[in-house]
Amino acid sequence: MTDPTRRNRLDEEQSPYLQQHADNPVHWQPWDDDALAAAKERDVPIFLSIGYSACHWCHVMEDESFQNESVASVLNEHFVPIKVDREERPDLDSIYQTICQLVTGGGGWPLSVWLTPDGKPFYVGTYFPPKARGRVPGFRDLLENITGSWTDPDQREEMETRAEQWTDAIAGELEEVPDQPGKAPEADVLESTAQRVVKSADREYGGFGSGQKFPQTGRIRALLRAADRTGEKAYRAVAEETLDAMIRGGLFDHVGGGFHRYTTDREWVVPHFEKMLYDNAEITRALLAGYQLTGYDRYVRAARETLSFVERELTHPDGGFYATLDAQSDGEEGAFYVWTPEEIDTAVDDDTAADLFCDRYGVTESGNFEDGNTVLTVQTGIDELAETYDRSAEDVESSLETARKQLFEHRGQRPNPGRDEKVLAGWNGLMISAFAEGALVRPGAGLADTAERALSFVRSQLWDEKERRLARREKDGDVSGDGYLEDYAFLGRGALHLYETTGSVEALGFAIDLATAIEREFWDETERTLYFTPESGESMIARPQELSDQSTPSSAGVATSLLLALDQFVSHDRFGSIAETVLSTHAETIESDPLRCLSLALAADEHAAGPIELTVAAEELPPSFREQLATTYLSRRIVAPRPPTTDGVAEWVEELGLDEIPPIWAGRDQQADEPTAYLCKNFTCSPPKTDIAEALAWRSDTQGT
Repeated sequence: MTDPTRRNRLDEEQSPYLQQHADNPVHWQPWDDDALAAAKERDVPIFLSIGYSACHWCHVMEDESFQNESVASVLNEHFVPIKVDREERPDLDSIYQTICQLVTGGGGWPLSVWLTPDGKPFYVGTYFPPKARGRVPGFRDLLENITGSWTDPDQREEMETRAEQWTDAIAGELEEVPDQPGKAPEADVLESTAQRVVKSADREYGGFGSGQKFPQTGRIRALLRAADRTGEKAYRAVAEETLDAMIRGGLFDHVGGGFHRYTTDREWVVPHFEKMLYDNAEITRALLAGYQLTGYDRYVRAARETLSFVERELTHPDGGFYATLDAQSDGEEGAFYVWTPEEIDTAVDDDTAADLFCDRYGVTESGNFEDGNTVLTVQTGIDELAETYDRSAEDVESSLETARKQLFEHRGQRPNPGRDEKVLAGWNGLMISAFAEGALVRPGAGLADTAERALSFVRSQLWDEKERRLARREKDGDVSGDGYLEDYAFLGRGALHLYETTGSVEALGFAIDLATAIEREFWDETERTLYFTPESGESMIARPQELSDQSTPSSAGVATSLLLALDQFVSHDRFGSIAETVLSTHAETIESDPLRCLSLALAADEHAAGPIELTVAAEELPPSFREQLATTYLSRRIVAPRPPTTDGVAEWVEELGLDEIPPIWAGRDQQADEPTAYLCKNFTCSPPKTDIAEALAWRSDTQGT
């Protein structure tokens, strides 16, 4: 067999991140059987580098080390260098990120791991500079030291012993479940979670913690739900402070809409400028929920601008959603997004409008970023500007919007950030949820159509109808990878949310299909848990669970919520039983550290408190119903449009693969041939109401939301 490691093979890959490294002098290999077999044949370590296309420090390490001929020669001669896109292979990232965190106390990207030929790690870190800095070794020196140790029999034995120990530690961290599962958390789980969220809050600047600020939307959603449930003012206040900080600060793109990844400072000023599909999905959902609870138009406005950004810049022509926009353009991080007063004067044709914009968004000669540039942040209120410039507030807002449009056009002439155009099943599910929920709040805006096109694209490209399996990624017609739990769970939730908005039986049926696949591929009845990788997938050194919320929600948590919701639509009890068992298995983790596993904590609340079912018997949701739902916050809600019957025959029962009409629709018919709402909770339902406001009032009258 020809040695595949004699050349860089990334030119054969579709991942934009891997393609970025295809011209490196390093003989990069994809993670595949050929590369792994070559490591065993050559009896050399694997150097595994994991990153993603929008990762700033990944680009830095490439420029400093992977483009260096002398570094490449060491890697090529003494290692099998493998590049992995973490967005395509989150399972590998989970496994090796775990040992990095256990050994070093931290993690991140690029993740750099040295493995034995059978994939067991013995040295790990993240970014390594070309020359030593403090306690961090230089990358080439490290390569040479590892090479020397590997060829020394005694030192190699120590490395292999360490690899076994680390592999055991990974399995212990990712695979194990409690010997004695507890009882699913009780109804107080939500308030105890919210109390911990408040304790973690930065009450001065908004958000959580006292360093870099991430959009921790799970915490916001827990606070909104608890505020609605209990009326506790602190819960609502912290949620509002955080949402306001995100939409006023540099995390938000005030010219083009959408959110960056996180801010590097406590004050929400300077972001890392990449825009991730998942952030824009989850932040949008938090903003929509915030609007429904508070009625503040600024939240729905920011959500609308974010969805417009996604439609404009992250949408495949045939309907799916792309993964990311890079932080860099023309080699400079943030260059596309920052401004000087001179640039604004040039772009805006009215001097007063330019001055208003600079005052509104803090654009000064000194700037707040590199080289005198300014990241836009809201600094001055509309009323204050109106008083200063002796103009009406409406006139100020009109001038600012005119300036924004002109700046948007001007910015479009700059080198644009690179775009990672792979379509990931799970991330698309998150964004389908955002568009579907946006359609409930803004009916008639075409958002439901966007969600439907995306779901249709993902289903046609990534779902194997015959095998009932989901693939992970599509790129330029190429489909690759097994779907993970997050793909099935996030896409299933997106399909369910689309059904809630449109009444599409097809979308509901697909959600049930995905939930059934979750049961088959990810549920382990013996261990009483959901695993992240499919039972039929690749065998690795560990089979991870994903209990914690990280940059995306916990897949186990979302899957549990999905199973609880869909339990209302099927004639068997397996979905509800699996969900309850997962919550029982991990009860101690949820109760002891809910901030780490917020999606599971929210699922536990849904199990303990039960769903709020709003069944609507109608051909479609009438405008009056939609208008009421747009401004009504319903936590734990399941909106269940009941499909129409033809001459008393429910054709959709067979279409959904059911034997009979499911409980959530049974006996809930139209009254007087008018759209009729039934609101049910705790196995008790309101009388049929042709005025949805009356059904929702019954919810309030009976307490406990």
